[in-house]
Amino acid sequence: MLDATTRSGGTATASPPSAPAEIVVPASASLAARCTRALLSPWSRLSLLLVLLASAGAAVLLFEPQRLLTGGWPPALGGAAAAVVFAVAYGLCTVAFVPRPLLNLAAGALFGSQAGLASALAGTVLGAGLAFGLGRVLGQDALRPLLRGRWLRAADGQLSRHGFRSMLAVRLFPGVPFWAANYCAAVSRMKYVPFLVATALGSVPNTAAYVVAGARASAPTSPAFLIALACIALPALAGVVVAWRKRHHLRGR
Repeated sequence: MLDATTRSGGTATASPPSAPAEIVVPASASLAARCTRALLSPWSRLSLLLVLLASAGAAVLLFEPQRLLTGGWPPALGGAAAAVVFAVAYGLCTVAFVPRPLLNLAAGALFGSQAGLASALAGTVLGAGLAFGLGRVLGQDALRPLLRGRWLRAADGQLSRHGFRSMLAVRLFPGVPFWAANYCAAVSRMKYVPFLVATALGSVPNTAAYVVAGARASAPTSPAFLIALACIALPALAGVVVAWRKRHHLRGR
């Protein structure tokens, strides 16, 4: 820019350009940004997941939900409300590594075959969804770089490419722990909806067998109880056979 000339007719002189203003970042803001990055890092989130799971396991050991089989449900609840509360408790217990067969037997013993099956299936899907969400948000980024072993890569590839079919097979043929399948699926690239649908469909036969067994436990010689036991044993045997036949395929990958 040119300075205005004087009234006496002096020549105009050019003023030097002004230096850009420096932006000063407060030290507190920089520290807060570093702390936020550290807290949101993959390993920090994985540590949080491990703390949550350990706390849930400790809570199970402390409160002993298996007492439902002998003590029954709180008498203040009844009907549909009790079944809904049981489904929520069922889902939370599966996240905390409580075995599903125990919960399914309790559902049958408390609510009978039909209401017990509906409550157990709702709790199964809820627990699977919670575990999948926790594993996906808190554990996937840290654990995916560790999938280097042959068996781990094979399982990850199967779940990522054929998620619905693979999860349906896992749910139909018992052998893989419920919580392990949930977190393995979360670490893979499986989509959320196929995971939940496959869990809901694949869990029906095994869940129904345990629920009926729990509902008919007072009559162990009844046909319904014996058929339920057969439906529990046969899929387990089929799962062992399938795993034995697939071992060579997995080793060859």
